[in-house]
Amino acid sequence: MPDSSQGPIAIGRISAVYGLKGWVKVFSFTEPKEQIFTYQPWLIKKADSRAPLQSFEVVSVKVHGKGLIALPVDCQDRDQALLYVGYEIWTASEQLPSLEAGEFYWRQLEGLKVINEAGQYFGKVDHLLETGANDVLVVKADKGSIDDRERLIPYVEPQYIREVDLQQGTIFVNWDAQY
Repeated sequence: MPDSSQGPIAIGRISAVYGLKGWVKVFSFTEPKEQIFTYQPWLIKKADSRAPLQSFEVVSVKVHGKGLIALPVDCQDRDQALLYVGYEIWTASEQLPSLEAGEFYWRQLEGLKVINEAGQYFGKVDHLLETGANDVLVVKADKGSIDDRERLIPYVEPQYIREVDLQQGTIFVNWDAQY
């Protein structure tokens, strides 16, 4: 499992245009959302595209109400800004802050095998959800799992999450198969 220091990582997307002067609305995956502005340069590509990432420079960025907006270089009007809508924003993962021992980026947890204390294999982490109270692992069953159920396991240490072993690609959980 690659760690967070390898390869580019998606940090947001351009969701819409803003105004008439070339600004775009930015939806940030970072926490806090304004953190996206510190990861420069941005790289972009159309969502679900196999095209290579391309450099994307912005002249200005702002927090605007509850959202974020950015003004791309050489973008003078709304029509030019429309060309960027639907693009994902990426950055080199080397720019991400280092984590303390026992902390993980969601990206590091996705794809890990999930096994309970009874040794039952539930499947792999498909993605995570942010619920406000705590994050939740969405575990999808696969060929080797004990059944075909999707499980939602709260990411609460040490109550439910007993150990994350990136080297072995495994998360050990205190979770009954009947939950």
